[in-house]
Amino acid sequence: MSEELKYDDVLKIMEVLPHRYPMLLVDRILELDLENGKIKALKNVTFNEEFFQGHFPHFPVMPGVLIVEAMAQIGAYLMIKKSGIDPSEITVFFGSIENAKFRKPVVPGDQIIFELEGVSLRKSSGKIKGVAKVDGEVAVEATLLAVTRKV
Repeated sequence: MSEELKYDDVLKIMEVLPHRYPMLLVDRILELDLENGKIKALKNVTFNEEFFQGHFPHFPVMPGVLIVEAMAQIGAYLMIKKSGIDPSEITVFFGSIENAKFRKPVVPGDQIIFELEGVSLRKSSGKIKGVAKVDGEVAVEATLLAVTRKV
């Protein structure tokens, strides 16, 4: 990846994405390669997160749907940055999820590294393929379709 960006912290992420606690599921953008439509980001998984109270109390596992949501948020960040659209003018929504595979449980203390690539990115829609890794092993993989709507 080219080194257009070393990292954006959560405050910078909130300038682009509308999500807020408890639904903002991205802690840092590590790399952003707009030329090639690639992004790398991370989430620190902590036991303090509300979903661990009920999923599952005897064996806390991060819900796979939230990992996919984090991927979607990172993909939305990539779409907005690549398109140059003012983030206050649009919102990016899920259109579909394809080929989602859940390969490894994510538990408190894990750090998820997300690697996503735009298969096709436009101002009105995007198809993004990505993986979520823990300790170098793929935990989740999916292809996401996103659509934009004016706010």
